[in-house]
Amino acid sequence: MILVNQSMQISTDISRDQWDKALAETPASLQQDWSYGDALASVGANVVRVVIEDDAGQLALAQFTTRKIGMMVNVGLCSRGPVWLREVSTEQRRQVHRALKSALGLGWPRVTLQTPDDVDPPGGARRVVSGYSTVMLDLTQSLADLRAGFDGKWRNRLVAAEKSALKVQQNGTKPAQYIWLLETEEGQRKDRGYTATPAALVPEFVKAKGDRDSLLILRGDLGKQKAAAMLFLIHGCAATYHIGWNSEEGRKLGAHNLLLWQALDVLKQRGVKRLDLGGVETLKSAGRARFKLGTGGQLITYAGTYF
Repeated sequence: MILVNQSMQISTDISRDQWDKALAETPASLQQDWSYGDALASVGANVVRVVIEDDAGQLALAQFTTRKIGMMVNVGLCSRGPVWLREVSTEQRRQVHRALKSALGLGWPRVTLQTPDDVDPPGGARRVVSGYSTVMLDLTQSLADLRAGFDGKWRNRLVAAEKSALKVQQNGTKPAQYIWLLETEEGQRKDRGYTATPAALVPEFVKAKGDRDSLLILRGDLGKQKAAAMLFLIHGCAATYHIGWNSEEGRKLGAHNLLLWQALDVLKQRGVKRLDLGGVETLKSAGRARFKLGTGGQLITYAGTYF
């Protein structure tokens, strides 16, 4: 246990049930989900979880991965965290950021990095990587309001897709039923030269969740042929768009517009309040960026990575 001040402390004394209960009420990133940490641990990562509390109870959660670089430097990374469970002041953020540097029990020399889901930097911290941008959709809105928020061209493509021969199916959640999509995604990454969370983590995440409703895969078919697919990971009351694939014909028909629209309905039924559509790269991936921005979601650029 580390005392931040007279009324605030940091400890590793938190159970999975407590963690999951907190994130069932507060939307958080995939990287801060307990099962995501378990998935990382299953492929060899070291994971440390801490809880920040004050006199009123839990204030924040932070999940770190740790590793040693060059057999010497101990590095801890809190990706897309801490998760603030209540409103906090700028001074509280600064104090927690500073205290987390020694909360992991890493030996010297050490570097503790945090990439908070905040647009403002923590006071007194030094930025080492520029901010990540993403598009967030507020699923507490009605479906009618969500549809009304779509860009006109985006909505027109949706209408055209709804009138096409595309048939939407909900794919099974056993690994053997969606391994084709994971393999396709890995192939896309090599061909297009981009990096992302390894597709192989998906089965480990679902296994750690122990809940098939944590995974949603919608597939668009043309006759007996697959035309497109989208995969979403559900974590607490939030979800993340994780993998997408389009055939040439699916792209022409606006298959992803149709799949995402139907996914919003399913996600809302499962209690999801916020959908993270993932990174926006207007230079390297202009088409994907336009697709995400066309949903009318909020474009957020976070403050960056700090130590």
